[in-house]
Amino acid sequence: MKTQLLNIGFCLLFFVCQNCTANPDNKDEIGIEPARKTIVEKNGKLSVKEGQLVNERGEKVLLKGVSFGWHNWWPRFYNADAVAFLSNDWQCEVVRAAMGVDPERGYMRDSQFSTECLTRVVDAAIENGIYVIIDWHSHVIHTAEAIGFFQEMARKYKDYPNIIYEIFNEPERDSWSDVKTYSEEVVNTIRAIDKTNIILVGSPHWDQDIHLVADDPIVGYNNLMYTLHFYAATHHQFLRDRGDYAISKGLPLFVSECAGMEASGDGPINYDEWYKWVGWMKKNNISFVTWSVSDKDETCSILLTTASSNGNWSDSNLKEWGKMVREEMKAP
Repeated sequence: MKTQLLNIGFCLLFFVCQNCTANPDNKDEIGIEPARKTIVEKNGKLSVKEGQLVNERGEKVLLKGVSFGWHNWWPRFYNADAVAFLSNDWQCEVVRAAMGVDPERGYMRDSQFSTECLTRVVDAAIENGIYVIIDWHSHVIHTAEAIGFFQEMARKYKDYPNIIYEIFNEPERDSWSDVKTYSEEVVNTIRAIDKTNIILVGSPHWDQDIHLVADDPIVGYNNLMYTLHFYAATHHQFLRDRGDYAISKGLPLFVSECAGMEASGDGPINYDEWYKWVGWMKKNNISFVTWSVSDKDETCSILLTTASSNGNWSDSNLKEWGKMVREEMKAP
């Protein structure tokens, strides 16, 4: 009798399991909401096709996200909870880990601390199914150190489709010839280990001389894109014209840093120019990342000092720029 009851129990359990498997989206019957696919589950490994960022099915992709501030000054935000909040509440599709290279506590002076901060963000982005930019946040060339760093990152993360490498944040005074030579060496280093993940290449003059790059791009490598940075109160139509020229030459663009105020990061928000830029990026299917997750006393830092280190930020924790960024992230 006991054996018969056990057999009946196993049969009932099998029936229930089969029913759940056959009807995973039927909330009325089983009372479970189907899991929402992450942005990486939807798009998989990214690549560049005909000057555009595309997903693994060859469909155009436009990513929107937020950059963390310099890790050496705002390490308190470099944690898994903050990343999860930006992913789940703000609906960011990409975050940028801006690892400072030159200042105190930057990579050149404390590589272990710098790498630990960055990898916390990268690991959390992978866990939450969003894309993440590994940003060598420097204004000058450090070829040997960059090669060592990106070798380490490529070995650690080469098998994850979430990864985007940004090999030079904003070249300040170097010519495109010098930046190109540096970039070719670092790109070659990454490609020896990671054959396919996207690599972002900087352009001279704080990523504004994109027209010069368009006339002499790097050749011989796949899945390269070039960064254009703008601050809307300083950079107006002239820089969009340079972007249009680069696009006309087939150069793949990615706006890895942008904001609505002056290039200093401070001053009033220029709403008119900001929305012109947003319209231009969407028209041209250009992914963009806004600056920044930090609480510095300046317009472009999205948080007030009252904000917790771990997300869960309410309106009372956000500056006006933070509220604008959140609204844009959550917009379709």
